[in-house]
Amino acid sequence: MFSTCSSPAVVPSSDDNSKNQSYLTRPLSRRDEQIILVPPTMAPLTPHWTQPSHSDVQEVVKASETEFLTKSFSKVALPPFAVYAKMSFPPCNLADEPTYATVQCGKNKHLNLNSDLLYINHSCEPSLIFDTGNLNILAGPKGLKPGDELTFFYPSTEWHMAQAFDCFCGTPSCRGKIGGARDMTRSQLEGLWLNGHIRELLDERDSNAGRSENDDPTAQALRDALKAAEHVVEAARSALRSYTESSKGNNGHNQQHQQMEMANNGLNGSKFNGGQKTAEARNGASARELGGEMGGDTTAI
Repeated sequence: MFSTCSSPAVVPSSDDNSKNQSYLTRPLSRRDEQIILVPPTMAPLTPHWTQPSHSDVQEVVKASETEFLTKSFSKVALPPFAVYAKMSFPPCNLADEPTYATVQCGKNKHLNLNSDLLYINHSCEPSLIFDTGNLNILAGPKGLKPGDELTFFYPSTEWHMAQAFDCFCGTPSCRGKIGGARDMTRSQLEGLWLNGHIRELLDERDSNAGRSENDDPTAQALRDALKAAEHVVEAARSALRSYTESSKGNNGHNQQHQQMEMANNGLNGSKFNGGQKTAEARNGASARELGGEMGGDTTAI
């Protein structure tokens, strides 16, 4: 797998006798824009398979015979998530170690494609999905039509890349620097299809990051302080709840006491003693007395 370069592209000179190769800049045709550049620290790959290997579905465009610059296009129309090609064994085989030309298919497993599928470039909004768990290459969520550029998201298979590169795919969601899923945040990977081994490695990375934080004495001291503060808040909340309930209980007792006082008091302020109205409880003449019905100021017996 290679890194993406925008036109005008840099191509190696034909002077193979020089250890420090010089690089020439030349414009490419419109169709060859944003084609692939093998990093200059890596040797060009010499195909050892019969070409074209997938002529029924793939068109490979080469900018030069050096095999440094390539781009692939679809020759078929497919609905979303349909199988575009199989990563069959053979021609695929497991690699002894990862290289820029291998595809990661497990936590510690990598395979050689050994076919023109190698010339499928990276994009942050890919047209293909490399499902290494099932050894399938699938059409992306938009499907495929003839003439579509064939791309996939390299970090969907690669945990770490020996040589990161600047992406120039030009899509609205371009991630910029591409160096494998290990070096990307969850938000940078959001919305993209990822292989199972990449998801597992991300979970392990995040879990290890949490354990590392727990080993930090400063972080632990801050967590202890936060826990103590939470206990203080909870104690204050409990005290406030108890006080509020007690206050409500006292108010209810006072209201009950007032109601009993009112029950023991007669109308016009007269009081009852064992159910009998007392003489000293009289507050002036009654309406009947004022009307002369009881012959003046009388005393209750």
